[in-house]
Amino acid sequence: MAQVKMFGRRSVWDGRQGEVSDAVHAALVRAWSLPEAKRFHRFLLLDDADLVVPSRGPGYLVVEVVCFPGRSREAKRALIAAMFDDVAPALGLDADDLEVVILESTRENWGIRGVSADELVLDYTVEV
Repeated sequence: MAQVKMFGRRSVWDGRQGEVSDAVHAALVRAWSLPEAKRFHRFLLLDDADLVVPSRGPGYLVVEVVCFPGRSREAKRALIAAMFDDVAPALGLDADDLEVVILESTRENWGIRGVSADELVLDYTVEV
């Protein structure tokens, strides 16, 4: 399981959600073998005054990946590399204008399909 939140300026990213979602999801599929159909992306687009990051460009984007534990250090590094090697250039971002955060939350902290996620049987592996 992985949920993705993207934070950026509305003036830059509004109307580009599909492009961003496709690029980020492709990185997750490649790096973590996430099934193509498993996409849960939220965009939190802010007014320019609500994202104060003076040392970054106007396209500054934060990508938070919230997931179950189980990915190896190598898998996490592969995802981060894919974000900077593939996603950033596809979106026209410099490395300074993209930040990626991987947040792991144990399965018992999730409720999915009416059960605690530690009781859930997935059709894909998390341990990559």
